[in-house]
Amino acid sequence: MATLPEDSNKRKPQFDESLGPANTLWRDAGRRLLRHRLAMFGATVLCIVITMGMFGPAFSPYDPNGMDFADRFANPSLDHLMGTDDFGRDIFSRVIVGARVSLQVGLVAVSVATVFGTALGLVAGYSTRITDEVIMRAMDVLYAFPAILLAIAIMAALGKGIGNAMIAIGIVYVPIFARIARAAVLSIRNEEFIIAARAMGAGDFRILVSHVLPNVLSPIIVEITLSLAFAILAEAALSYLGLGTQPPDPSWGRMLSEGRAFYRQSGWMAFFPGFAITLTVMGFNFLGDGLRDALDPRLRR
Repeated sequence: MATLPEDSNKRKPQFDESLGPANTLWRDAGRRLLRHRLAMFGATVLCIVITMGMFGPAFSPYDPNGMDFADRFANPSLDHLMGTDDFGRDIFSRVIVGARVSLQVGLVAVSVATVFGTALGLVAGYSTRITDEVIMRAMDVLYAFPAILLAIAIMAALGKGIGNAMIAIGIVYVPIFARIARAAVLSIRNEEFIIAARAMGAGDFRILVSHVLPNVLSPIIVEITLSLAFAILAEAALSYLGLGTQPPDPSWGRMLSEGRAFYRQSGWMAFFPGFAITLTVMGFNFLGDGLRDALDPRLRR
């Protein structure tokens, strides 16, 4: 007697609804990112810097603010890997602890810029022409000023301090995220899935959050990594000018300013914090380039 064939559903692979096109896109982008050598180098550098920023005091062999006038301008050695400054403070310890300040300012400032800039860009790109014109002309006014000069002007109004530096740098980068988000919204606002959601009665807020925002995340994520690099540079510039981190707290920009007067006799005072800034910014740039290549739709296979 012939046996009945098994249920076809048992032989066919079941479709996992959790693995939709969006998840497939991000999974493929992750694979391409892992194959990007410069991006992986940048990620490795950033992991080291972030670890120093989070656990700086545990790694620093000396008190970063501890003074030893008998050991001023000591050359780099096994006792002081990066030498000492004009107050006898260990530069290696100050560079490690200074990473926390730079990363904290960068993360907070870029977070402020991302939230407000993306929100403004979404509203401008999805709303009426009048709303779009008002928002984007305000962004153009901010964007017309050189970033560091606008940050200095804001700091002049708010006052010195690391908190005000975060606010100033965040305001400077709001127009960048607003322009990127608006451009992405304009490219998809008339797509069929947006029209279908509107026809089904979805409100504007729900459409923006559920349908528009997920489709503009790729350029926003790339811009976040690149803006973090520039935010760290901006913080270093403000601290170099005496507007950011105030003494005796260590900051890479502040250490550059302090080493400026002694660059002939103790060049390491400025070299090591400058090298830390360069390496960190380079790491963010490499990671941003890798993310851009991984998320570029033209490179999908």
